[in-house]
Amino acid sequence: MSGRERQKQLAREHYERQMKRRVEREAKVARAKRIALIGTSVVGVLAVAGVIVATSVFGGSDTTATADPAPSGNPSETASAAGTQPTAFDAASGTCGYVASEGGTTKNVGLPPAKVDKTPTTMTLKTNQGDIVIEVSADKTPCTVNSFAFLAQKKYFDGSKCHRLGSDQFPMLQCGDPLAKADGKNPTDGQGGPGYRFVNENLEGAKYTRGVVAMANSGPDTNGSQFFLVYGDAPLTPDYTPFGTVTKGLEILDKVNKAGVITPGPDGTGAPKETLEIKDVTMSSKS
Repeated sequence: MSGRERQKQLAREHYERQMKRRVEREAKVARAKRIALIGTSVVGVLAVAGVIVATSVFGGSDTTATADPAPSGNPSETASAAGTQPTAFDAASGTCGYVASEGGTTKNVGLPPAKVDKTPTTMTLKTNQGDIVIEVSADKTPCTVNSFAFLAQKKYFDGSKCHRLGSDQFPMLQCGDPLAKADGKNPTDGQGGPGYRFVNENLEGAKYTRGVVAMANSGPDTNGSQFFLVYGDAPLTPDYTPFGTVTKGLEILDKVNKAGVITPGPDGTGAPKETLEIKDVTMSSKS
């Protein structure tokens, strides 16, 4: 091989290596954007994403806060220890299969009852900025609504702060991490959860338009306690369980959005300057 041919070969190999690295880098960036947009990290691997919304999302060392332990002999917890996956609502028995999750930062309050209560129609978030009232759909999202009823009864959300405000591209406010400081400095914001997970629901044809309330997650069937409220139209794929619609309090979300974020991340999201703290959550069968 002549010196000129050798130079051409080396140049070609260099170009191929550059292209390979570029493809790998772009794939990592695309994946990171998706997670950090809505996810909530579950097993320290994502310690993640996105929402924007997810599951975002959200490393660093953290402390585990504990509340009431899970009741002994809970079939869902026992099953999860054996590697069982969460199961969808079973109309015949009226039950959902919740399973314990591993890793992450948890405020453990046990597992929701398997028997679903489908009576709640309204969820009210009492916040420092006023009430946000959400019409929930127990028919379409029984496992999700049942989980919120359980967490509300346990006072799980009381004193928690919404930790992630979206951008023009992803107009949402993410809440539900009971351990988040929402000060723009805490690297573990968005990693908190209840210590269990459950299935996705109501995804067919899901749209995330103004007023929609949906679950944040870090992949299929990894729902916990984090959720997001949409104040615009978010161009998300139908991967996040929409379980309700805001009927009162959208002006509160607009106010928080107008104030902006403390320190915008690469995707423009971050802890909101205007703090939204959830004082109490109630579920009611009256609209």
